[in-house]
Amino acid sequence: MASLQGNNKSSEDFVQEFRGQVLNWYDRHARILPWRAVKGQKAQAYHVWLSEIMLQQTTVGAVIPYFTKFIETWPDVQSLADAGREDVMSAWAGLGYYARARNLHECAGIVANDLSGVFPQDQAELKKLPGIGDYTSAAIASIAFDKPAVVVDGNIERVMARFFALRAPLPAAKKQLKELAGALSEDQTSRPGDYAQGLMDLGAGICTVQSPKCGLCPLSGNCQGRAQGIAQELPVRAFKKDKPQKIGFVYWIEDKSGRVLLHRRPSKGMLGGMVGLPTSDWIEGRRKPEHLDVVRNLKLKTMKQNIHHSFTHFDLKLSIQTSIYEGKDVSNDAYFWCHRDKLEDTGFPTLFGKAVKLMA
Repeated sequence: MASLQGNNKSSEDFVQEFRGQVLNWYDRHARILPWRAVKGQKAQAYHVWLSEIMLQQTTVGAVIPYFTKFIETWPDVQSLADAGREDVMSAWAGLGYYARARNLHECAGIVANDLSGVFPQDQAELKKLPGIGDYTSAAIASIAFDKPAVVVDGNIERVMARFFALRAPLPAAKKQLKELAGALSEDQTSRPGDYAQGLMDLGAGICTVQSPKCGLCPLSGNCQGRAQGIAQELPVRAFKKDKPQKIGFVYWIEDKSGRVLLHRRPSKGMLGGMVGLPTSDWIEGRRKPEHLDVVRNLKLKTMKQNIHHSFTHFDLKLSIQTSIYEGKDVSNDAYFWCHRDKLEDTGFPTLFGKAVKLMA
């Protein structure tokens, strides 16, 4: 395993030097982000929690407008808890990974109603809340409450892999990278929240995936990856298998008054709880999907365009099926009508936004 010692320094001296270099750099180059406290002020736990949930598997650039909208709409955890889940899901639309939004709303309810609106400071207690795991609990504890915690996101993994020239491939190397980060976090009497954010910013702005700016890095003097000329190659990633390919139908059913049939998806499953266009099941292989019962008796027309969308674990191609509906009203808890002029206000996931953009 990579050693913490460098240039004949003791482990303690090495850790102090490393942390000092990160903090000094962060004091000069910290990113200005809407959820971060300005220098001299204490971070708001609600802001830290909300941003960290949004940032799971999502870029900072994509999160900023969503975070700003959420804070304007629901400025504290009580107002978010009091909001309707459908409103929260609609506001989340387009950000992806919709289980996060369901957990977000559930967590807000627990904090607001069971914990008097106060987030726990202890990592173990934070992890009992919906949607909060090892990383998120560590980030909240350190950034919001300045508690010692081992915070390791993708940026910090990259910094650790390069600094210690760790050649073991991800994801298998995650445990070892966390151990290295933990060894550098043993003495966190000084600004653990700033240290964690400093490492994140260093990975995001200097130790970047492509073309790392080693000449600007405060850690370059002891970086083993740079010394060995392999920094850009790290971290090594295991070969990814091709994603499964799934197909299905998406339905644009319009009545003579210009209303479009929409579907609120079941709370569990892909895009759970979100509003979208009706679709068939999404299937893998050469079988042809079965049409939905609600459209089975309609005269369907197949559009030339298809909708292509990539999820984390599979790629999807949907064939657009259109029809004019003249039968008995099908409105119920799952299906309802919306005039096409108001579709933009519905808050569709990206997948259905692609179809609406083609059809509306």
